[in-house]
Amino acid sequence: MAKNIAEQIVEMLEDANVKRIYAVTGDSLNHLNIAVKKSSIEWIHVRHEEVGAYAAAAEAELDGFAVCAGSCGPGHVHLINGVYEAHKSHVPMLVIASTIPSDEMGMDYFQETNTIKLFDDCSHYNQMITRPEQVQRTLQTAIQHAISKKGVAVIGLPGDVSELDAEEGSTSTQIFRTNPVIRPSDDELKSLASLINESKKVTLYCGIGAGEANAEVVELSKFLKAPVGYSFRGKMSIQPNNPNEVGLTGLLGFPSAYHAMHEADLLILLGTDFPYQKFMPVKNKIVQIDESPERLGRRAKLELGLAGDVKETIKALLPLLQEKTDTHFLNEQLAFYEKVKENQLTYVKDFGKEDAIQPEYVTHILDQVAKKDAIFTVDTGMCCVWGARFITGTGERKMLGSFNHGSMANAMPMAIGAALAHPGREVIAMCGDGGLSMLLGDMATIFQYKLPVKLIVFNNRTLGMVKLEMEVGGMPDNETDMINPDFAMVAQAMGYPGKNVHKPEDVESAIKECLSFDGPYLLNIFTNPNALALPPKVDFDQVVGMTKSMAQLMLGGKMEEVLDTVKTNYKHIKGLL
Repeated sequence: MAKNIAEQIVEMLEDANVKRIYAVTGDSLNHLNIAVKKSSIEWIHVRHEEVGAYAAAAEAELDGFAVCAGSCGPGHVHLINGVYEAHKSHVPMLVIASTIPSDEMGMDYFQETNTIKLFDDCSHYNQMITRPEQVQRTLQTAIQHAISKKGVAVIGLPGDVSELDAEEGSTSTQIFRTNPVIRPSDDELKSLASLINESKKVTLYCGIGAGEANAEVVELSKFLKAPVGYSFRGKMSIQPNNPNEVGLTGLLGFPSAYHAMHEADLLILLGTDFPYQKFMPVKNKIVQIDESPERLGRRAKLELGLAGDVKETIKALLPLLQEKTDTHFLNEQLAFYEKVKENQLTYVKDFGKEDAIQPEYVTHILDQVAKKDAIFTVDTGMCCVWGARFITGTGERKMLGSFNHGSMANAMPMAIGAALAHPGREVIAMCGDGGLSMLLGDMATIFQYKLPVKLIVFNNRTLGMVKLEMEVGGMPDNETDMINPDFAMVAQAMGYPGKNVHKPEDVESAIKECLSFDGPYLLNIFTNPNALALPPKVDFDQVVGMTKSMAQLMLGGKMEEVLDTVKTNYKHIKGLL
């Protein structure tokens, strides 16, 4: 019996080593669903397509490629946020957007959406299959785009087309995972070496693009006596085994990295597209090295911009450099970093009170207890701050989040993808109460697939980052408070243990119990709603704004909240000195 197009697609996905498809079945996806059922691929039935796209994005970041799908109309729209996440994070993902019968297109048919227009802004490749002879070539090209360009590829698939008889194409169906050596030219390397050799104080700043070059970055930093800062996405790769690291900068970062970047004569940006221009220095010389040359110069004024893989570039550069002997600048930055870390631990020692547990303390304990190869997922907002500052990179750990797209509700869905892709690893989702509430239904997916995901809820009963944004802008926080369900009871209703933690003295034992449980577990920790995280650089306008907002709260009768905010966060001022 001849195979149909849906079966042909699934066969090609099997050959591309796809293990699962995240989707909500129905309508135009049904033929694909049945084809998957007869294959080695697993259909992961999520409750919401956005969750499926997030889960696929997590799997793609960990393993290099993943697939999600959505049926016509609402299914496409539900996918879109997670699809943006994958594309902005530069992870290879295929989206199968099944759609209405081809003869009804353009007729305002039930659940009709234009997949080309809808997905065009969040994909490298976006095409519709309408004929059998297109299938193999279109799918191969889509996957090749996703893997080679590191982003999303979308294929539109009308339901009626998916059941047509398949035809064999004449072009390649193989997927080519290439690994070229890319580095600057010899002349460019000589120019870079001259610039480095004539600079007395050099700082390295690394992003996720330097993730495979830990050993080379460490060797370069030792050779140049250079402190090493890193972005949030670069932390898990760059921090381990790095004696010269000085932390991360940016909104979530430390004053030490900010200081090292601004005090250097020469700042070298390695594999980072760090988006916050205000944290970049403007008075020293800056070099940027990135495998994507279109990114050069869009974050800072450059002395030199070079295209190249960070590992290969450093290997080619080192023989051209003169080893530096003056350690004064490096030692100065490392000493400052030690002071910053000591100040950070004051939050761990002052662990809060009942129903106002310091989130820094919770994250510190989690960092101590979690396995050395744990996979962490963090919700956007305050959970990102605590993860950035208190979860330690070991060289084996991974941390996933919506670092570029900045979307709420990503931690739990990403944990689903991570747990399915790596069943032997400890997967910990650091969830905000706002984020978890947004996609609460897929807690049932965790139970359905018996995934041993650990959901650690930082329940501060507020949208903490939004609260901070309003206050530094001089506004009293408004409509940021949240009246939450009992998340522990929700977990129990979903089929697995849930526990509330109200007192700081119970945190450590509760986390140990949660992580040692054989199966999914939710820990609902009542953290301090007034625990705010100030960035490493605070502008005068932000100080004025915070003062104005506190005054407005006092005039509004919220004196207790003002006092608690001040008492909770006075140590941040110490940390910025």
